[in-house]
Amino acid sequence: MATGTLTTERILEATEEMLRRHGAAKATVVDVARALGVSHGTVYRHFRTKAELREAVTKRWLDRTSQALSGIVSGTEEPEAKLRHWLAGLFAAKQHKAGDDPELFATYTVLTGENSGVVDRHIADLTGQLTAIIQEGVTRGEFTAPDPASTSRAVFDATNRFHDPAYAGEWSKPGIEPAFTAVVDLVLRGLRR
Repeated sequence: MATGTLTTERILEATEEMLRRHGAAKATVVDVARALGVSHGTVYRHFRTKAELREAVTKRWLDRTSQALSGIVSGTEEPEAKLRHWLAGLFAAKQHKAGDDPELFATYTVLTGENSGVVDRHIADLTGQLTAIIQEGVTRGEFTAPDPASTSRAVFDATNRFHDPAYAGEWSKPGIEPAFTAVVDLVLRGLRR
């Protein structure tokens, strides 16, 4: 394959496939290059180090969730419905990531541990989305929150069991959906004016 057709996106797709196949401990830049039909030096022209490549693929994986949820934030639902929908969307996204491809989820759990800055930015993006929803509710007189940013972080922390990978083992257990609904109902009762 010619170097001119090699894009960052194609490298990230190939990296994700190598991570799926070999796991975080065994996937190498050489594997990625081989899958793309280029030399590993060509991959290094796009990503200076293996760590930079792993960080980029981790960011790409996390950004999928943020992007999906951003549509809810900009939607036309009332703030309470929007918040409920957003929290359910986050939970569903995490359940799918863990349940649909457990090997890749385990690999990304390792990668997120290596890339705490990427994770911190992801959490900041998610709590920023929550802040926008809560601020909208305050502006419309539906929610009470003296500091929407602090409140959004509290909501994020209160629902941690339903999106933190440390709890992934619980996400498919019986009773998890009613537990999620009970926590969301509690959060919404606390926010209502």
